Amino acid sequence: MSKLDVITIGRAGVDLYGGQIGGRLEDMGSFDKYIGGSPTNIACGTARLGLKSGLITRVGDEHMGRFILEQLAREGVSTDGVVTDPERLTALVILGIRDEEQFPLIFYRENCADMALCEDDIKEDFIASARSIVVTGTHLSNVKTEAAVMKALELARKHGLRTALDIDYRPNLWGVAGHGDGESRFVESAKVTEKLLSTLHHFDLIVGTEEEFHIAGGSTNTIEALRAVRAVSNATLVCKRGAAGAVAFEGEIPDSLDDGQTGPGFPIEVFNVLGAGDGFFSGLLKGWLDDEDWPTALKYANACGAFAVSRHGCTPAYPSLTELEFFLERGIKQKDLRNDPELEQIHWSTNRHGDWSTMRVFAFDHRMQLEDMEGYTLERGGEFKELCLKAAEKVQNGKYGYGILCDNRIGRSALHAASGSGLWIGRPTEWPGSRPLTLEPELGSDFGGLNQWAKENVVKVLCFCHPDDDAETQAKQEDTVKRLFEASRRNRLEFLLEIIPSKVAPVDDETSAILIRRFYEIGVYPDWWKLEPFTTDAAWQNAIAAIEENDPHTRGIVVLGLDAPEEELRASFEVAAAYPLVRGFAVGRTIFGDAARAWMKGDMSDAAAIEQMADRYTRLCTIWDEARETARPNSAN
Repeated sequence: MSKLDVITIGRAGVDLYGGQIGGRLEDMGSFDKYIGGSPTNIACGTARLGLKSGLITRVGDEHMGRFILEQLAREGVSTDGVVTDPERLTALVILGIRDEEQFPLIFYRENCADMALCEDDIKEDFIASARSIVVTGTHLSNVKTEAAVMKALELARKHGLRTALDIDYRPNLWGVAGHGDGESRFVESAKVTEKLLSTLHHFDLIVGTEEEFHIAGGSTNTIEALRAVRAVSNATLVCKRGAAGAVAFEGEIPDSLDDGQTGPGFPIEVFNVLGAGDGFFSGLLKGWLDDEDWPTALKYANACGAFAVSRHGCTPAYPSLTELEFFLERGIKQKDLRNDPELEQIHWSTNRHGDWSTMRVFAFDHRMQLEDMEGYTLERGGEFKELCLKAAEKVQNGKYGYGILCDNRIGRSALHAASGSGLWIGRPTEWPGSRPLTLEPELGSDFGGLNQWAKENVVKVLCFCHPDDDAETQAKQEDTVKRLFEASRRNRLEFLLEIIPSKVAPVDDETSAILIRRFYEIGVYPDWWKLEPFTTDAAWQNAIAAIEENDPHTRGIVVLGLDAPEEELRASFEVAAAYPLVRGFAVGRTIFGDAARAWMKGDMSDAAAIEQMADRYTRLCTIWDEARETARPNSAN
């Protein structure tokens, strides 16, 4: 059986998307960073739909190249065919959304890394590992990259792969339009037509817009152009027609486009056409490689294209398979899909990156507790949190499933140092001990401070709440949590909600479940829940049911420690570990409390503090892992 379903070949760059809608590029004030380039988008789009995807390209040996490699890995795309070029920079594209018709963009591709792709970069064993390859037209525009493409196609035929072409015509990338004409999709060129016609016989599937078939077939009459293509290729031809959908031709080209095979279209609001074709191709490949008929494959393609035109960015807009299936079953509720709450929740929750099915979190986001210690100063507190990070990294040692909770007020240096470490990083927002809930001043009254957070940081908020809260307190706290949640989503940051009702009033087996349901009722869908260590199975079952009936795609639950002794934590872990939705723990003072008190007074060295904390953290990790392993055969949920 093949290792990969599809390998795409060609462009890989970084898209810098203007954040302001309706303005010129000249007036953009901020940009969102995404991976881009047609084959890169398609590789990610197909991976999201459950296909095993790979990419052949080059990236620069710099920050943007590493970003592409890391993001491809997060998307589940094989990077075995990606070469790091030590001499060239990664391509960039700056683009914006002016209105439904204008999408200004500038390509920064002068001597870029992906255009240095050569025959030596095409490895036979990698090609042979796949069921299909997809070529994009830009890499036929240069002698060197064309040679690489042709070698890949020859190897594909040798090993029986299916072959597909995305015509992907960008006139200025072929040298027939200027740098300022990046938005242009069609300029006549006999040279380009000749080159395309000379290669079309290599493909089983050829996909393009009407304008792209015009350049491929050498005629601005779409039927004539398709017939010119058919004269040199037996491929299935799929012609994209914008709002009119798409049509497939397996044999002779009829007199009308309406006489081809079609799939249902989706009448939605057009927000951003950039990248829509790559989303379309991703859905089409899903159907084609699953051996669906063309109307079904075109249905997938049209739906994926609909998602793309309704959202910001290219790859970030593409659906997961779960999302696509949900959309096809439920249908359109509102034409601006990006503002459909139900759909957007599924989009967000099924396209998150990283496997955090095990969570062993060292929580040293405490502020008030450190500030009350003898010998504390802000500088000393920051230094101690750096020691906490070193202890966490010592235990992690490059392994999976470890994390930290660290604040930005006392622990700023540790928080910043943790970036890129592989640790899960949660960052608190609440003002310590506040009730009604208030937040750290750094966030600002409109939570605009979140736009300065690293994207790997998880927004954590602790709310002391209880079902018996008076109406005013409940309303204030819920309003704060909801606005923070919405701001987190706008900034593409995951959200952790911690609730501790036992500090407010007596609790029973229903207390936390009631609170959980209430937060879902007001539209708060945490990626993570941080809950007290319940002592009964009934309390866990009730809480988990409240979560799963509202959000089947939640990341899960972590258990907090409440400064409990190790043996008490062992007992609570043994109960919690029986439930797979409980991913692990987030414990702090049990690990660092004694070390912090001694170190602040000068009675413990840095090395001794690190050693003690690492030892206690390791023991808790072992206790959790053993509890999970013991519970696994008899999992309660």
